[in-house]
Amino acid sequence: MIWQTSRFRIALTRPQVMGIVNVTPDSFSDGGRYAQADAARAHCDRLVAQGADILDIGGESTRPGARLPDTAEQLARVVSVLRHAVTLGVPVSVDTADPVVMGEALALGVDILNDVRALQAPGALEVAAAHPDAGVCLMHMQGEPGSMQVAPHYDGDDVVAAVEAFLAGRRDAALAAGIARDRIVLDPGIGFGKTPEHNLALARQQRRLLALGCPLLLGWSRKSTLGQITGRPVGERTAASVAAALAAMQQGAAIVRVHDVAETVDALKTWRALNPT
Repeated sequence: MIWQTSRFRIALTRPQVMGIVNVTPDSFSDGGRYAQADAARAHCDRLVAQGADILDIGGESTRPGARLPDTAEQLARVVSVLRHAVTLGVPVSVDTADPVVMGEALALGVDILNDVRALQAPGALEVAAAHPDAGVCLMHMQGEPGSMQVAPHYDGDDVVAAVEAFLAGRRDAALAAGIARDRIVLDPGIGFGKTPEHNLALARQQRRLLALGCPLLLGWSRKSTLGQITGRPVGERTAASVAAALAAMQQGAAIVRVHDVAETVDALKTWRALNPT
């Protein structure tokens, strides 16, 4: 299976490790450690050296309770980082739901639009369709970051069916807009409007989503469900995050989005050596 992106045709014969670069002052996972552009650029270099297959750069925090930055604020955060990242020889993704930011990023040579709102903002589908090779990742999120974790629930308590139906609908909307199937990746949105029980149900039934016919991207890294399982704070969830990434890969994930790239790359190499088939 191939993921077509602006500059790269990414072979998904092995799972890809997407390294996270949060250029935000209020990230749940790193507390604004890379909010300054020079720190974010250096972090891009470090993740590539550690073996990241893809870089995912975002200036919009989507942690529970986050404030939505405006377009100018997002662009001020990410443009210089994206301009640097596209020189590093790996595919670059911009994590945004803002169509203007998407267009500016694509003009800089960015390869992938990673949208937690699955291209639902007015104009987002059109921006993606106007760039005929850009990859897209469509994610499921119930509600908005500011309130999504306030008692999330699903009809019949069947989160898997709800996520499956939503992703199928957004896939079809993308196809209808002229976005080719080999450009589309789907993300069930672990932790986005979901309880720990919902997240675990998605993990256990993840293979159901493969029937949608698009590669899956999973983002378990440092999520609160892992904290509930282990009892550890966000800064001490590396082992749990790596274990969750391997479990997602075993259930068919083609891409895992992670903070701890070096550890995940080593774990993946070991897993593949011990499971050659």
